[in-house]
Amino acid sequence: MSDLVARARGGEPRAVARLVSYVENAPVGGGERLREVMAALAPHGGHAHIVGLTGAPGVGKSTTTSALVRELRSAGRTVAVLAVDPSSPFSGGALLGDRIRMTDHATDPGVFIRSMASRGHLGGLAWSAPQALRVLDAAGFDVVLVETVGVGQSEVEIAGLADTTVVLVAPGMGDGIQAAKAGILEIGDLYVVNKADRDGATKVQRDLRGMLRLADRPAESWAPPVLAAVAQSGKGMAEVVAALDEHRDWLRSSGTLEARRTRRARAEVEAIAVETLRARWTTVGEMDDLDALAAEVVKGERDPYAAADTLLAEKSVPDAE
Repeated sequence: MSDLVARARGGEPRAVARLVSYVENAPVGGGERLREVMAALAPHGGHAHIVGLTGAPGVGKSTTTSALVRELRSAGRTVAVLAVDPSSPFSGGALLGDRIRMTDHATDPGVFIRSMASRGHLGGLAWSAPQALRVLDAAGFDVVLVETVGVGQSEVEIAGLADTTVVLVAPGMGDGIQAAKAGILEIGDLYVVNKADRDGATKVQRDLRGMLRLADRPAESWAPPVLAAVAQSGKGMAEVVAALDEHRDWLRSSGTLEARRTRRARAEVEAIAVETLRARWTTVGEMDDLDALAAEVVKGERDPYAAADTLLAEKSVPDAE
């Protein structure tokens, strides 16, 4: 594993892809190989600027991601893309169609593109996305772009995963009230009105700026800009990259970057602990205890809180064996 990590840090795409595969295919809550991977990568992370791109389906996330890659590469930066696609609730498969829109970068050695199926996980991301980001960060990329599943109301998990969250909107996707309902006014560090060559783009910008001005923000906090762009032609992408750089510099100078990453690590540790505990309850042969407690709740012999306390007490102490 140490050899594989060394090759990944040296920029070998196959080694990076293999490490991401270990992460993606590990059981929820971790496994022996995943733990070995994370232990080997731990000393090498924390350098990449992680940028999340989110928005409703059809706003042009994949096209914008491709345009950002092009702009960043023209500035000499290495870029990794983690594109999360929805899994079908019927077949379980995913189209992984983001690669179709990023074929221009397929032969660029400074770009690594990885599609990842959500596998039913809500929030716009895959369950293993935090660990996959650790792989890409440790591999030495300057910028990691995370493109979420096309999200709707309340699916804003990317805000807890990225250093900078870019919210994409487009004309015809609803007014300012709809934006407020979707929760995007709380999560965005940067707003981009894509397809700005269409009618109504100026009004969308004006509505967003008006809604953002109503937000109760401390005077020293970051004021999210609202930019216009046409990702298909690349128009406005230089301004988007400049705003990303400005936000990264503000994060560092204000101490917010460390606070965000600490909060992110805390959520990651908590999620792993909860899933590990859940795995103990669902192990073959140990479901009887949970079923018995559930039956007692149904009969009124226990309340659900007392049953949960009993389950935690039984499963949190390892067997003497």
